[in-house]
Amino acid sequence: MTTTESAPTGVDHREADDPQGWQFNSSLGLTVLLLLLVVVLQAPIRRVLSAPVMQSWMTVFVAVVVQALPFLVLGVLLSAIIAVFVPPTFFARALPKHPALAVPVAGMAGVVLPGCECASVPVAGALVRRGVTPAAALAFLLSAPAINPIVLTATAVAFPRNPQMVIARFVASLLAACVMGWLWQRLGRTDWLRPPAHPSSDGLSNGAAFWGSVRHDVMHAGGFLVVGAMGAATLKSVVPASWLHAAASNQAVSILALAILAVLLSICSEADAFVVASLSQFSLTARLAFLVVGPMIDLKLFAMQTATFGRGFALRFAPATFVLAILMSVLVGAVLL
Repeated sequence: MTTTESAPTGVDHREADDPQGWQFNSSLGLTVLLLLLVVVLQAPIRRVLSAPVMQSWMTVFVAVVVQALPFLVLGVLLSAIIAVFVPPTFFARALPKHPALAVPVAGMAGVVLPGCECASVPVAGALVRRGVTPAAALAFLLSAPAINPIVLTATAVAFPRNPQMVIARFVASLLAACVMGWLWQRLGRTDWLRPPAHPSSDGLSNGAAFWGSVRHDVMHAGGFLVVGAMGAATLKSVVPASWLHAAASNQAVSILALAILAVLLSICSEADAFVVASLSQFSLTARLAFLVVGPMIDLKLFAMQTATFGRGFALRFAPATFVLAILMSVLVGAVLL
């Protein structure tokens, strides 16, 4: 006598017999449900999106993402090139053996990267993975967005009557980057810096490894860029413009206010000079603080640094960078402005 085994309770025979068809039907059902929700909620959604606050939010969000995304892609491409095509021995030859000397050399190397802070984060992550001392990689991360030729040219165009702003921005940014590198060398701990693991390229061709690294970094850093842009848009849409006028009347308060504003606005370094140049009610030193702080630490940068080096690193590195960037701005501003 033969018996037929029955399928375990709870198993859908359709899923077992045709898993692809079952998944297709599930996806189709979910799509139809979402379309129905959009149709039903169309009027409330239209009212919410037409509100002035939401229009301002969407404008800032799109502007931050559109400004940052091309340079993020540039940084991802450079990161992939470094990871796949540049041998690890190159960096050992290019940088001085002593970490204290490697920091200023890496800081000056920021001159050759025509991008903003979104590009420097993945490149710095690739440098660390390639064995570059973290102090030098972090100096490059901080200096590159502020002292490259495109940013300095934009600063000169934005401040045609104050050409000293170009020199002040270069000097203050380079000083802050080098001092932070030296501080990390002196006080930093290895367990604070945890770059995420990259997909292994063993057995892959250079082309396959290159595009694998690109896809990984775009998905990893791009998501955090969107999160940072959402935070910047939310904060900017609720901060009254009248606060800026009140803050400008006191020098110390104005410097701190513009430094905080640089963090909240999260503007790419290619555009920040034009924004702050319009704030003529603030002193040149206060506006210099905006130009030095912004490319080193803002909302999207904090999110990207968290993604690239770990939360423990970002929670220590960001506040120290913020304070040091303000101090260098005040010092250089007192001498050159």
